[in-house]
Amino acid sequence: MQQFVIIGAGQAGQTVATTLRSEGFEGRITLIGAETAAPYQRPPLSKAYLLGEMSLERLSLRPESFYAQNRIDLRLGASVTGLDTQEKTLGLAGGERLSYDRLALTTGAIARRLPAAIGGHLAGVFTMRTLADADAIRPQFTAGKRLLIVGGGYIGLEAAAVAAKLGLEVTLVEMSARILQRVASVETSDYFRDLHQRHGVTIRESCGLDHLEGTEAVERAVLSDGTLLEVDFVIVGVGILPDTDLAEMAGLTLENGIRTDALGCTSDPAIFAAGDCASFPYGGEHMRLESVGNAIDQGTIVAKNMLGQGIPYTPKPWFWSDQFDCKLQIAGLSTGHDQTVVRDGGASRSHWYYRDGQLIAIDAMNDPRAYMVAKRLIEAGKTADPRLVGDASADLKPLLSA
Repeated sequence: MQQFVIIGAGQAGQTVATTLRSEGFEGRITLIGAETAAPYQRPPLSKAYLLGEMSLERLSLRPESFYAQNRIDLRLGASVTGLDTQEKTLGLAGGERLSYDRLALTTGAIARRLPAAIGGHLAGVFTMRTLADADAIRPQFTAGKRLLIVGGGYIGLEAAAVAAKLGLEVTLVEMSARILQRVASVETSDYFRDLHQRHGVTIRESCGLDHLEGTEAVERAVLSDGTLLEVDFVIVGVGILPDTDLAEMAGLTLENGIRTDALGCTSDPAIFAAGDCASFPYGGEHMRLESVGNAIDQGTIVAKNMLGQGIPYTPKPWFWSDQFDCKLQIAGLSTGHDQTVVRDGGASRSHWYYRDGQLIAIDAMNDPRAYMVAKRLIEAGKTADPRLVGDASADLKPLLSA
C-alpha cells in the first residue's frame, strides 16, 4: 500500500491531505504538524481571535474526529529531525522512522524576529504568526497599556486596530517611507494611515526601531530618530521567512523558498511543496504567494499531481484584511503598475491598478461589488475602461459582459 506523507499541518498541508482522499487515494496518509493544535486558520489570529470574537473551536479547519474518519494519521506536536531522499524515509524526534512514496512539504513560514542584540530577547516582545503567539499576546490587550508595533504591513496594522479598539495606547513605526509600501499604492497607504489616525493610533513612517531597553522585560523603546518611548509590550510584524530547513537538509533546490515546477514538484521527483514555503513559476520568474488562497489552491493542485494528474498551477491571487470598520479585499498583484484609478463612493472606495492599459489588481475598501467585478475581469485576462471605473455613479456590471 502506498504511503503519502505531508510535513506541515497548516492550511496547505490540510488541503493536500483532504484532497488526496476526495480524489480517491486509498493508501496511507500521514499529516505531521509541529504545533499541538489541529490544523487551524491563521488570518483570524490577528483579527477576530485576538479581539475575542472567535473561539478556538471556530478557528479549527476541521474537528479532530474528521482526520480519523478519513483515515488521515494526524501527528501533532511532532518534529521531523531528518529526511533521507535516497531511502525515502524521514525521522521523527523520539527515534521513529517513516517511509514514503510521495512527500509534500507544506512547512509554511516563520516570523522574522528582532535580534537579541537590540532587545529582541526581552520578555514582552512578541511576534504574530501562530496560535501560541496569539495566546501569549491576548492577556496583554488591556485598556491603557502602551503598545509598540514594529512594522507597517497588514499584520502590524491589524494588531494595531484590535489594540486601539480595546483602549490601548498604540504607536506603530515603519522604517519605509510609508505603511504598506511593499504591497500597495500610495493611495491605499494614505487611506489606511488616515483610518488608523482617526482611531487614535500614532503612526511614525520613515522611522525604525533602534533598540529596546529593559532589565528582563521590555520597558522602553529607542527609535531611529532618538525618540524614547515607554512601552509595556511590543509586537514585531516585519515579515516572514519560508521554512526551508528540511528542504535544505534534503538537498532540494531553493530559490526564495523551495523551488518547484509548475506541477508543484521539487528538484526531487518524489517530493512536492505547497503554500508559503513554495516558490513556483509565474510570469517568467519564480515567486511565493503568502496567502490562504494560494495555500488552498496550490495544495489542491499538488495533491492531484502527487496522484499523477499533471495539472499546472495557475495562481489567482486574492487577499483580505479587516481593520476597524473596514473590510479590505484584494485581487491580483499590483507589482509594476503604472496607473492607479480611484473609485470613491464615499462609504466605499476602490483602487484599480493598471499596467500598460491592462487591469492587474484591485484594492477594495468596503466595496464588495467592485471587488467581485474586478476579480472576475483580472482572472479572465480582461481590462476595464479607466474612465468608467473612476466614475463612482457608473454601473460596473456591464463590464463583465463586454
